[in-house]
Amino acid sequence: MPQTIQQALHDRIVIFDGAMGTEIYRRNFFVNISFENLCLARPDVIRSIHQAYLDAGAEVLTANSYGANRARLMKFGLAEQVAAINEAAVKLAREVAGDDALVAASVGPVGDVPAFMDPLEVLSEHVSILAGAKPDLLIFETMPSLADLELALQAVQKANGVPFILSFAMDENAMTGKGEPASAVLEKIAASPLQPVAIGLNCCSGPGAMLHALETLLPLVDGRWPVVAQPNAGSPRSVDNRMLYMCSPEYFTTYAMRYAQLGVRGVGGCCGTSPDHIADMARSVSPMARHARVEHISEPAPSVPLQEPVPTAEKSSFAAKLASGGWVNAVEIVPPQGYMLDATIAKAKLCAEAGFDVINIPDGPRASSRVSTIVTAIKIQQEVGIETVLHCCCRDKNVIGIQADLLGCAAMGVHNILFITGDPPKLGDYPFASGVFDLDSIAAVKVQAALNRGVDFGGKSIGERTAAFCLVGADPNAIDMARELRRTREKIEAGAEAVVTQPVFDADALLRFIEAVPELADGSIPVIAGIWPLASLRNAEFMKNEVPGVVVPDSVMKRMARPETREEQRLEGIAIAREAVEAVRSAIRGIHVSAPFGNVATAIAVMKP
Repeated sequence: MPQTIQQALHDRIVIFDGAMGTEIYRRNFFVNISFENLCLARPDVIRSIHQAYLDAGAEVLTANSYGANRARLMKFGLAEQVAAINEAAVKLAREVAGDDALVAASVGPVGDVPAFMDPLEVLSEHVSILAGAKPDLLIFETMPSLADLELALQAVQKANGVPFILSFAMDENAMTGKGEPASAVLEKIAASPLQPVAIGLNCCSGPGAMLHALETLLPLVDGRWPVVAQPNAGSPRSVDNRMLYMCSPEYFTTYAMRYAQLGVRGVGGCCGTSPDHIADMARSVSPMARHARVEHISEPAPSVPLQEPVPTAEKSSFAAKLASGGWVNAVEIVPPQGYMLDATIAKAKLCAEAGFDVINIPDGPRASSRVSTIVTAIKIQQEVGIETVLHCCCRDKNVIGIQADLLGCAAMGVHNILFITGDPPKLGDYPFASGVFDLDSIAAVKVQAALNRGVDFGGKSIGERTAAFCLVGADPNAIDMARELRRTREKIEAGAEAVVTQPVFDADALLRFIEAVPELADGSIPVIAGIWPLASLRNAEFMKNEVPGVVVPDSVMKRMARPETREEQRLEGIAIAREAVEAVRSAIRGIHVSAPFGNVATAIAVMKP
């Protein structure tokens, strides 16, 4: 990995390794010895652990130096070995990492020191020795308090310019073990003359607690530093007098993906995690983390002139209605898992008769496998006579396949395309499928914008230009709002002509989001609000807890809990959806209504109260 840690954190989500102590313990070394001294006594064991993490997909290997300061080593009679142990720790990690990974030298809290020792001197010595061993970065781990942070900020002056990460042990409320809030921690860091390359959370009580902590921390960080998340594998439980971590790799990965969706730039594991956890996580998170490889469309050859795009109002009836300032109603119908489309066509006919302008067809929502969306769109347009909005998902095809589909849409008269990056396969029923993600939604819009001018992504002429109306998604509830606003602006710059939002339950959040993007606020880029009529209390709980990008306020949950029967809850969900539409009507140009569980009657009830 030729990149620096700064470059890596900027370019993608970086995969850190997992626990060292857990792996040492699994190899029958017990806690009555110094685990750090194994760098000298059993280098083969430490090397094998690093190798296992590298093979699992880790891009940062953490040296076995966490507790290798003079005060801690003194308890094992190893105080005079402090330099040799730390230098060996970095060397072993470097031998395994080679050019394939970065090496982070771990610095744990100084801990309790004898009265004749100065904690700052102990920590400074530790930092100085590790920095002299030339790791790629230092990581101060599991800091439990502001006092420990103060020591670290003073000791890091001995790092001789080595980049460093400050990582804290915080509870689910983003409080240190001393009850100090994250805001106080960040304030102290911001005031320091030496700045970290990232802020981290590690240890904590498990993936779920860290998710809550990140939801508090990330808005406070507000993009000033990248954030790295390394949770424990849950809390250990006693099984036959043996303490075991019950968090499976699959469970761990589910949360790691949520961290990625919140905007963290590095993910790894702490106590209880293993190479299995990292391997499962790396396979699922890495595709999500990639920036689009095709970020720039090749310049056309001199003999290939760019054509003037078709005006928006001429691309489709749907586009024309938006361009003229009209109000649009779209309904989402999910294609079936089989190949029989009769029921889908029947639902589309009901929606067309009810007055919907278009049928929105999602592509493999939550990484499910369904009949071809292009075939579904063509059949609906041919048999129902209503336009469709086709999702173009970046998950399953490389740039060649995506471009082929876009050209196919142009050939078959499917002109409204909603570009989405897509859910990773791990979220769906086929977790071992490969996620491609050659492009993200921004780059996919760039490809379509080029096709709309008669040029493919390789800079070659396609003859007649395409006439696709480009829509993109947006999340008004994003935890990392700065990132979401930046990406929305990038989508518009790439060629997006309309924005469709995630389901809206909090009208104020959507209004704030629209106001923050000038093109949305002035109406030059129309906003179509996603509306999800909750089908039941159980459906509300699922949306609140399991669907990334959807925020269901507690007030809505309370309303859904009042009715006793499922039908009464469905009617309450319709009422809430109608109220959401009215609350944002003045700021949007239309709605995109979902049909929960395929019930288009519910969607029609929202659109036609």
